[in-house]
Amino acid sequence: MEPAPRRGRPRSEDADARIIEAALESLLDRGYDRFSVDEVAVAAGVAKTTLYRRWPTKDHLIVAVVARLQEQVPVGYSGDVRADLTQYLGAIVDGLDRMRRAGRPATSGDASAGLVAEVAAAAARHADVGAAVQEMFARRNSLALALLEQAREQGELRATADPEVIFDQLAGALYYRLLVTGQPIDAAYVARLVAGVLDGSSG
Repeated sequence: MEPAPRRGRPRSEDADARIIEAALESLLDRGYDRFSVDEVAVAAGVAKTTLYRRWPTKDHLIVAVVARLQEQVPVGYSGDVRADLTQYLGAIVDGLDRMRRAGRPATSGDASAGLVAEVAAAAARHADVGAAVQEMFARRNSLALALLEQAREQGELRATADPEVIFDQLAGALYYRLLVTGQPIDAAYVARLVAGVLDGSSG
């Protein structure tokens, strides 16, 4: 008799999913400094060697978690580029705020970039982490660029509008506030930002 076929995800994929889920929970609860790869292995029910073989350092694992968070941000063109970009940037801001507050009390007034700055530092420390971060953003940015390209084709943006420059202006403003000035990024600011950038690019 032939053995019954195995169902569900392969064991390696299942282990990866458990590791990422455990790492996400730990990272948001404990923050970067108190994040422990060994504790994640225990929580995920995997051997430390299994985890370290896939993610050799704390930085590698954290970037994988951030990539998972990025994948949860929806983006698509509905026919109203202003509404779409406002919704997309709002979701990015929510994710950045979640990362910024990781490991901090809910009442903390700390406006520093927190985990976002740690990811940037990790990208500078490890060439392969830096490459992974670049790939992560390139993958996400391609969706936003496609949205802007569609808007241009539909006449919502001028024919000469450059989707890459538009998106750089939008995303750059968010990260500038988060990493440099520490000024708040709320819904009102996002709406002003989108309006300010698109007013110069609309058809």
